[in-house]
Amino acid sequence: MVTDTFKSWFTEHGITEVECLVPDLTGIPRGKIVPANKYLKGGTLRLPESIFTQTVTGEYPEDDETGSDPAIIDMQLIPDENTLRLVPWAKEPTAQVIHDCHYINGDKVSIAPRAVLRAVLDLYKERGWAPVIAPELEFFLVARNTDPDYPLASPIGRSGRQESGRQSYSIDAVNEFDPLFEEMYDFCEIQKLDTDTLIHEEGAGQVEINFLHGEPLNLADQVFLFKRTVREVALRHDIYATFMAKPMEGQPGSSMHLHQSVLDMNTGQNLFADTNGDGSPLFLSFIAGQQKSLPAVMAIFAPNVNSYRRLTRHSDAPINFQWGYDNRTCGLRVPYADAANIRVENRVPGADANPYLAIAAALACGYLGMVEHLEPSPPYRGSAYDLPYALPRELSHALKLMEHSSDLQNLLGERFVRVFAAVKRLEYETYLRVISSWEREHLLLNV
Repeated sequence: MVTDTFKSWFTEHGITEVECLVPDLTGIPRGKIVPANKYLKGGTLRLPESIFTQTVTGEYPEDDETGSDPAIIDMQLIPDENTLRLVPWAKEPTAQVIHDCHYINGDKVSIAPRAVLRAVLDLYKERGWAPVIAPELEFFLVARNTDPDYPLASPIGRSGRQESGRQSYSIDAVNEFDPLFEEMYDFCEIQKLDTDTLIHEEGAGQVEINFLHGEPLNLADQVFLFKRTVREVALRHDIYATFMAKPMEGQPGSSMHLHQSVLDMNTGQNLFADTNGDGSPLFLSFIAGQQKSLPAVMAIFAPNVNSYRRLTRHSDAPINFQWGYDNRTCGLRVPYADAANIRVENRVPGADANPYLAIAAALACGYLGMVEHLEPSPPYRGSAYDLPYALPRELSHALKLMEHSSDLQNLLGERFVRVFAAVKRLEYETYLRVISSWEREHLLLNV
């Protein structure tokens, strides 16, 4: 419903066009561009439900795999007033609005990523719990590359040279791309994205941006919009920004670490701290729930075939679901903090994960632990890389674990799990039809 807030905001900013956005399963913005005067008339905007059953390569699973209506039915787009923002790079004054999806009868489209996250948040709300999330998102800046068979390379900065070695936390390496980052921050400010610290990560041209902590749906919206913003800014500076989990051979992968805590909805108290300021029983159960269910949600945290290239031993990415205090080798890290800020950092999700689904999956795992009063393993001391792999090593295995988890289907929705698995399995099968350069180099004349 278009409210008076929309009308006054459009008038204030002289809006001529509206980008109506819907995040799909991959996190790609789908939708329509509508003239502002038509949008304000409040007519029904519709998209086919099939946008949620489309693979990243543009294919569709069979209807019997997804439970979809063969008629390819329409959904209504319902604007979320809280997501109304300017498009800072548009030539004409343009608004962007994220929309929720409902069927014509008014029912929510349960397979929409925002709906999946809302459903998990409703479970927390029923118990008087308010989860808090703070994402840390990594990405690479790379030189333009129009040939998919050619390896990616670091871009050329102000010095006229490419970054060759690792420059972890280097200020000078960040300053190489000052104009780009200044424009990025300007665009984020215009869109009211709560970005905080920017650091240079270990990879050549790899950057991490931290978001201020807050309400999960709002933070998922911000990550969704931030990815779009950074890609646009990079193109304006004649380079690419990529959130692939492992875009470059010999370089570390890119993650989306999720800092998680749970507050009392009425008092605002951090329920992860006991009266002494130490970790509470609820805090330990939250960790235990993530330990128990992480393998079953790996297909969400690592949704692409490329995702599993990041999760290798001694690569700054976890290989199991151990937890430990200030231990970055564990999948679950507990930073040292005072009682108000005790939290769990989930280090498993990749930067390529859909932020709505990754946050929903992480919170669902923690929720299971809290309601079932689970107990975690002892905190791990030392390097968790010395332990065996405990997470799935490839996508097809992760999808099987996901489909066989009744707990996950109950929390995220049976049809969502069915659709997600069908879409990702088709992507996996499409990938298997591709013959790589490695195979041509090492097998062509040797087998």
